[in-house]
Amino acid sequence: MARSKTSQRWLKEHFDDPYVKMAQRDGYRSRASYKLLEVQEKDRILRPGITVVDLGAAPGGWSQVTSRVIGDKGRLIASDILEMDSIPDVTFIQGDFTDDEVFARILDAIDNHPVDLVISDMAPNMSGVRESDQPRAMYLCELALDLATRVLRPGGDFLIKIFQGEGFDEYHKQVRGLFEKVQMRKPLSSRGRSREQYLLARGFKGQRVE
Repeated sequence: MARSKTSQRWLKEHFDDPYVKMAQRDGYRSRASYKLLEVQEKDRILRPGITVVDLGAAPGGWSQVTSRVIGDKGRLIASDILEMDSIPDVTFIQGDFTDDEVFARILDAIDNHPVDLVISDMAPNMSGVRESDQPRAMYLCELALDLATRVLRPGGDFLIKIFQGEGFDEYHKQVRGLFEKVQMRKPLSSRGRSREQYLLARGFKGQRVE
């Protein structure tokens, strides 16, 4: 079957992308690794020995970066609906983290260790129709925030992909009430035409999402 002009343009853009080439060179599974690396360079959210939960982890770009920084004394629990090839010292739980059974498995893997950081590069499958894509994206953000407030230690941090649009301001306000400091990041490795940004919340106050 012949590819559409749109898919041909996407493929050309993808393979011409310098971050795709860098990922291949550096052994990362995804160009998304560089988004986390840029945040890390600026904000130092990853440290050796900490406990991290990575939501929507597949194919594993962020988990690769995280595991390399936290080292063998750190703990990384990664989860995704999709399969993910194993990464040394990373506990992977496949399934929808909003399901009670999957959430229970995440808690078991945490094993009562205080969680220092929850990260999420999740996004729904985009249709290109903003009126339907935006609510679905914000719903994932709400679910990730709910999990973060259940597992983070007081003082812990939260990093999540978010899209500007309906629901963003309310979400931003909600997060500000739960954390001491909230900042927005737009890594250079994030494509300029993309509406994605990254919300970094630091200093969890220890309150649950209501």
